[in-house]
Amino acid sequence: MAAELGGLAAAFSVEILPECDSTNSRLLADPPPEDGRIAVLAADRQTAGRGRRGRAWQSWPGAGLTFSVLWHFAPGAPVPAGLSLVVGLAVARALEDLGVEGVQLKWPNDVLVNGHKIAGILIELVSGRGRPLAAVIGVGINLRLPPDAEIESAFGVTDLARCLDALPSASRLLGLVLAQLHHFVGICEMAGFDGLRGAWQQRNAFADLPVRILGEAEPLAGTCVGVDVDGALLLQTPDGLRRVLSGDVSLRVA
Repeated sequence: MAAELGGLAAAFSVEILPECDSTNSRLLADPPPEDGRIAVLAADRQTAGRGRRGRAWQSWPGAGLTFSVLWHFAPGAPVPAGLSLVVGLAVARALEDLGVEGVQLKWPNDVLVNGHKIAGILIELVSGRGRPLAAVIGVGINLRLPPDAEIESAFGVTDLARCLDALPSASRLLGLVLAQLHHFVGICEMAGFDGLRGAWQQRNAFADLPVRILGEAEPLAGTCVGVDVDGALLLQTPDGLRRVLSGDVSLRVA
């Protein structure tokens, strides 16, 4: 991991567990004392891993890389707009650096390879009780899924073992993702999501395709035309252009 992080190694405090319930839950419930470093908690297996909208993240020993990052923001600064999209972009770039082809991003929090899900992201905010605003960024990446794994996904699933001839170690992958995360979140904090919007659009899995948005009072249908400067989905509908914020919604192919 140190080789992938290079000079950034001192910026992170990394703890790796063989097993825990949920790395996100652990960091939310018991954040480590602040020492100027970015706290990272990884686990080979999570027994109660969580995804968006209350879904469970299934985990098997050696099957994936699952970790959470506690990211503090400057006092008084808001959470960067489009944070889940920025994290997705960081994961995508790390996979591309390994040689994975066909990496795509599904708004607002999934990473696909040739249309199949390979990674998911869950972001939960930390505030109150006198603590500065922070985000717990949870990431799960499939490395080598068991042959009998049954994972619910509207797009099917894949793993790195199917994408590469030589599977990298979880430690190396973690270092690559953390380095990209530091790079992209830093840009977003300084310049906003607008500076990364083009890079995200280039990997938009559903660019110019008909999609449905579920989770609103009624499903919303239209053509996916990209994302706005704040990470909102732009949907061209018969009634005009609509902005959709991530919240508790889900995108599906129409």
